[in-house]
Amino acid sequence: MIRETYLTRDGYERMKKELHHMKYIRRQEIAREIGVARAHGDISENAEYDAAKEAQGLLEKRIHEMEKILARVRVIEDENIPEDKIYIGAIVDLLDVDQNKEIRYILVSEEEADFAKGMISTTAPVGKALLGREEGDEVTIKVPAGTLRYEILKIARLK
Repeated sequence: MIRETYLTRDGYERMKKELHHMKYIRRQEIAREIGVARAHGDISENAEYDAAKEAQGLLEKRIHEMEKILARVRVIEDENIPEDKIYIGAIVDLLDVDQNKEIRYILVSEEEADFAKGMISTTAPVGKALLGREEGDEVTIKVPAGTLRYEILKIARLK
C-alpha cells in the first residue's frame, strides 16, 4: 500500500527545489570531486576518492527518497479539511497550563516537521495528542521529559 505524504504548498515547493539542486548541481559537483581524486593516481588508498564516492552514494539515496515522496504528495491546502478541529495543516495556539505561556504549532507531516520553526509532526506525541481536538479542549500529553498540559485557544488553517 502506497502511503500518501501531505505537505504544505511551501514545503512542496521547497522539496522540489532541493531535489532539483541535488540532481542538476550537486551531482555535477560530486562528479568533479571524483574526477579530481581519481587524477591523483592510485584510488585503492585515496581518502578523497573514497569520501567523494560515499557522498555520491548518500546523494543518490536522498534523491531516490525525495522522488518517492514527491510522487505521492498531496498538498494540504488543496484538501477539504474541517476547520473546527485539529488536523494536518492546522495552526494551533495553545496555552501551556503549567507555565502560563502561549505556544503556536503548525501540524505537518514527518517529512516537513521542523521543531525550531514550530512545525510538528502529526505522528509526534504532541501532534498525535492534538489531532481531532477542538478549541477550548484541555489536553494532557505524556512526553519523554514528563507531562504537558495544554488548553487549545485557537485553530486556524494554512492558506
